Amino acid sequence: MRFQHSSDIWRDFPELVPGVLVATGVSADVSVDDQVARFGELAAKRLATSSEGELPEIQAWRRAFSKMGLKPTQYRCASESLLRRFRKEGALPRLHPLIDLCNAVSIAYAIPVAVFDVSKITQYVEVRYAAGDETYLTFSGETEHPPPGEVIFADAAGMAHARRWTNRQSGHSAVRDTTTDVLIVAEALHDTAGKDVDSLISTLSDELSAVWPVTPESAILAPSEPRFEFSA
Repeated sequence: MRFQHSSDIWRDFPELVPGVLVATGVSADVSVDDQVARFGELAAKRLATSSEGELPEIQAWRRAFSKMGLKPTQYRCASESLLRRFRKEGALPRLHPLIDLCNAVSIAYAIPVAVFDVSKITQYVEVRYAAGDETYLTFSGETEHPPPGEVIFADAAGMAHARRWTNRQSGHSAVRDTTTDVLIVAEALHDTAGKDVDSLISTLSDELSAVWPVTPESAILAPSEPRFEFSA
């Protein structure tokens, strides 16, 4: 299997820095309370001096969303949505230990982190512009077809695993209690994205290894090395 971005995405967003991680052997029977609290404290410190919309990581995504023809205040990147909720409520909903951990890391870094159940992916995931015939399954079970030109995470079967560049993840490949193998993707566009994404992926790898009996594989992608191959 593999993960990659299309050449069109690299052309239109040359500042993009994607980090990818694959882990086999996760489960739902663990506690990540300490990790969630620790990363939540980091996020709270940043929000104490700036709103989420003022953070450079979020501002870069707002520019990207505007470039894609989306209103930044109507459609927010995943990390901005999480930070906004965290600022208002002081905590995030608890869904699954892995999702809770990734959400906590996401708000600490203000960088979107998407998590996919590998067993629901056909051959590959490519971040690309939609052709218009792809299928997207909502969490409520409804089927949608992203319009041509929308940035989606698509596989070989034409399934869209996320819409609007991870703003809306599909219910088809969302992590569940039965999930064991996962693909995790973090992407950033701001000036220090290179070192920040590298730090995020390294941190997440360490946290995963501390909580589950896993040995994550990871990589930082670039136009010269745009593909990450992994076994499943």
